[in-house]
Amino acid sequence: MMQLHRANNVADLRRIASRRLPRPIFDYIDGGADDEVSLRRNVDAFARYDLIPDVLNDVSAIRTETRIFGQASRWPLMLSPTGLTRMFHGHAELAVARAAAKHGLIYSLSTMGTTRLEDLAQAFAGPKVFQIYIFKDRGLTAEFVARCKDAGFDGLALTVDTPVAGNRERDRVSGFSLPPKLTLTSLLSFARHPAWSLPALTGAKFSLANVSHKVDLLASGPMSLFDYIGAQFDRSVSWRDVEWLASQWNGPLAIKGVMTPEDARRSVASGATGVMVSNHGGRQLDGAPAPIDQIEAVRAAVGDAPDVICDGGIRRGSDVVKALALGATACSIGRPYLYGLAAGGEAGVDRVLSMLGDEFQRTLALAGVNDVAALSRRHVRKSEGWR
Repeated sequence: MMQLHRANNVADLRRIASRRLPRPIFDYIDGGADDEVSLRRNVDAFARYDLIPDVLNDVSAIRTETRIFGQASRWPLMLSPTGLTRMFHGHAELAVARAAAKHGLIYSLSTMGTTRLEDLAQAFAGPKVFQIYIFKDRGLTAEFVARCKDAGFDGLALTVDTPVAGNRERDRVSGFSLPPKLTLTSLLSFARHPAWSLPALTGAKFSLANVSHKVDLLASGPMSLFDYIGAQFDRSVSWRDVEWLASQWNGPLAIKGVMTPEDARRSVASGATGVMVSNHGGRQLDGAPAPIDQIEAVRAAVGDAPDVICDGGIRRGSDVVKALALGATACSIGRPYLYGLAAGGEAGVDRVLSMLGDEFQRTLALAGVNDVAALSRRHVRKSEGWR
């Protein structure tokens, strides 16, 4: 806890997480696909934008509230869906959701999560979104829709950028598997982290809690994430499936993984109420553009009404301000809160959200903006060296 108190930013929590997790587990959070060009680009791209401040505006009170997926949010941030969360801390998704509720933010549960959606809904009264895939078994996707309705979820986020698994070479080198297992490569790293290894490797059975009742491919033993995705995800998914899902759900629906204005328009035409501009955190197609660089064009394509969420690369509250000025409704984070979770459980996630929220408010004050709704394109410009 003292280490958490001394953390001043997301980078500090990343360093704490790297010390507390065995290397294969940390690399699963931290790594990207191929040469990790997109991974680095997602973060670096924010530095290309300058903030242009107004002066002599009254910033004694700043309005930060907004709506995402039709739900109230204390400020324009949501917590992205991330899979396999129990690997990073035993309290898993529930710890993250509790921290989100404390800060008045939306939490999104992954299909690949380690907590049943019904259990999360029972424990978490805050606004919640379920991240969904179109499986080869369409019946399983329809079942998820029905379960989310029954459990009171407020929205769905359909991930569309995983027809195949990205080539995450760090995971191949470490022999990362579901569930984690000891190998000759990873044995020493696991042995050096007994506080993680003993509970994780000898405790309750690891499972993908939302799908194991129907597709428990892990029952026969560990398997690679690449093999799991190849077995379950459908390469034939099309816009007709989006239309079908929208009609089945009939509620707030964002398409996650959209990167172009054309696909953003098609998403809305197919029944979505928003898009999450995302390259999957640099974990799928390497060499894809950074989400922040696509926000302005996507907003121009879809108009004012749909949600446009910038998903990827957020490390500072000022990053959120830049994305909003370019036209985003909100931003979403994954790695930052996982670093916090690994560093200190719920308290670590709380620390991340507190730091980002403070940075966000401070940036607005220094930019002379007293209402997030007043942010506009004139508050940001591309840096001279990046034109």
